[in-house]
Formats: sequence, structure tokens, C-alpha cells
Amino acid sequence: MGIPGTGRRCREGVTPRSLRARITLLATGLAAGVSMVLLWLAWTLTGDAVSAVPQLPPGTPVRVDGMDVDSSALTAHLQTLARDRVLLVGSIAFCCVVAATAILAWTFTSRVLRPLREITGTAQRLSVESLGERIGEVGARGELAELAHTFDAMLDRLQAAFEAQRTFVANASHELRTPLSVIRTELDVTLSDPDADLAELRRMAAVVRDATERAGQLVGSLLLLARTDGAGLAAHEPVDLADVVASAWRAVRGEADQVGIRAQFHCSPAPVRGDAALLERIAGNLLENAVRHNVERGWIDVTTESVADTSTLRVRSSGALVDRAIVDELFEPFRRAGRARTARSGAGLGLSIVRAAVDAHGGMVTAEPVIGGGLSVTVRLPALR
Repeated sequence: MGIPGTGRRCREGVTPRSLRARITLLATGLAAGVSMVLLWLAWTLTGDAVSAVPQLPPGTPVRVDGMDVDSSALTAHLQTLARDRVLLVGSIAFCCVVAATAILAWTFTSRVLRPLREITGTAQRLSVESLGERIGEVGARGELAELAHTFDAMLDRLQAAFEAQRTFVANASHELRTPLSVIRTELDVTLSDPDADLAELRRMAAVVRDATERAGQLVGSLLLLARTDGAGLAAHEPVDLADVVASAWRAVRGEADQVGIRAQFHCSPAPVRGDAALLERIAGNLLENAVRHNVERGWIDVTTESVADTSTLRVRSSGALVDRAIVDELFEPFRRAGRARTARSGAGLGLSIVRAAVDAHGGMVTAEPVIGGGLSVTVRLPALR
């Protein structure tokens, strides 16, 4: 399966062969037109030059090409003779010039368009399985070389996008398979037990409910990531990050209290303009990660501030040790750091959604490990002016 439209446009559009023929015809026609103009000028100038020959007395015979011509008709005879020879020689030269132009244009155009044929051939051979093929260096300079480099750069981006999509689909399938397998196993075990009592059915129902909630959360996160990643904002309204943090904390405070997490807030006004729902999802995901990837009786420190043209949200939390080398990978889908956590829930999409939402707002998000264990995530957004 080829890349949609790539090879088809090359076949249906202007191919190098048809372009070669068009350039040859254009050059030949141009040479023929110029040659015709030159031949007409030579014919006209020859007649004018002969007409300027001095006149002899009337009745004086003149021998021209073995013929006796009366002096009164000498000018007309010379003019006709000269023009006939100009037409004869000019016609031969005209045919030679046109033929030479056609041959040279066809030959040199083939060499000039060879890089274009390579680009077209590569485009026709491309498929999802052969995106690693590149044109490389071409035997030309200027626009065709720039076109080849641009095409290779486009292929690099396409290959990266296909690989990211393939990885994302594989990870999503794996994550969804886990709750579905749990549901199927529980149902099979319970239905195969003829002595299952009410307690066993209730236990099975609780397990199935937890698995469906996990699957539902994963699907919801995937939909949110798909809506956010590369999409524009649905709304542009003034939002204070301090208010967003307060709303997001109310949703996870109960979970934090259960494991004795201490939270400190240093929230100054930090106004921005954007989608309130997405901004609350940014703060919510950061706080959820800070709680669920924390340790028992850990701590969370949240700061919001606005300095110059930037509004900042920073969430620091305790937790397991995080290798600095893998911090950037945490923003990729389905990546998790550490294993000593207070909660096993989550699909590994939290920071991916945060990055996509921040990018949609024209901001930047960074992360760094906390000394002694934990993670600090900083979101910087354009401040409201």
C-alpha cells in the first residue's frame, strides 16, 4: 500500500517523460520561430542591398551567370537571383538549426531531469513498509537539488509520524487488552462455577466494574489526547491558573488525604487566555500524577505566578527516584516512571495530554527530577495582556 495520492499524482500529472517532450517541443518551436524571423530579415535585406546597385545606361547588355541581361532589368534579375539563393541556403540552415535544437534539447533535458525522474521513481515505490528509502544526493544543483532535499525531509517526518502512530496504536491496544482480559477471565471463572454464591458474584461484579472504569478512563484519555494534539483551541477566554489549580485540587484532595500527602500552595494570580476546560485538565493531570505517583505521607508543592509575559504553573512532589535520562520520555504516551507508587491506576497518558494542551496554548512544559525522589513539572504559558 503506497502513501495515499503520492504515486497516483506522479502518474496522472506531469511526468518527467512528458515534461521532457514539452521542453523539447518548446525549445524547437522557439528555435524555428527565431530562424524564420532571421530568414525573413536576410531575404528582405538582400533585396534592399541589390536594389542599391548603380544603374547603367539603358540598352547596355550585361552578362550575369552566362546570360545577357539588359541593363534596365539588371536590378530585378539580381534581386530575384539573390533572394532565391538566400531562400535555398536559408532553408537548409533552417532545417539544420531546428533538427539540431530538437536533438540537443532532448539530450540535455534528459540529463537535467534525471534527478526529477529519481524523485518520481522514489515516490512511486514508497509505501508504509518502505518509508526508509531516500533520494539522497542528486547530480544537479539549484531547484532540483533543493526539491530532493525537501522531499527527503518530508519522508523523514512521514516516517516519524507513522512510527509514532504504530507505537501509539500498539500501546493503546495493549492497555485496552488488560482490562478486557480481566473482565473475560472473571466472567469465565464465575460462570464455570456452579456453586458460586452471592458473595462470589458481588466480588466478580466489583472486579468487572473496576476493569470497565479503567477501560473507560483510557478511552476518555485517548479521545482527549486526539482532540488536543495538533488541534486548535475551542475557546479563547481569560482564565486564572490559580483558580484552575483550586478546582483541580478539590477533585483529588480526598485521594491525597487517604495516603497522608501534605500539600502546600503558593498561588499568585497567573492570568492566561485559552480553553478553560483544557487548562483545568492540565492542572488536574499534574495534580493527579503528583498524588498517584507519590509515596505514603509524601508532599506536594504547587506554585502559580506571572512574571513579565509568562504565567507559570509548577507542581513538585515527592516520590520514587526518577532517572534524569528518561524525563523527556515521560511526555510520550503510555510512559510511566518508577514503581514505588501509592496507586497503580492510570494509563500513562497524563503528561502526554498536558504537553498537547500546552502546545495548543502556545506554551512550553518541562520536567526535572527532584533530589531525593519525585518529579517537578513546570508549565509556562503566554500571560494575558
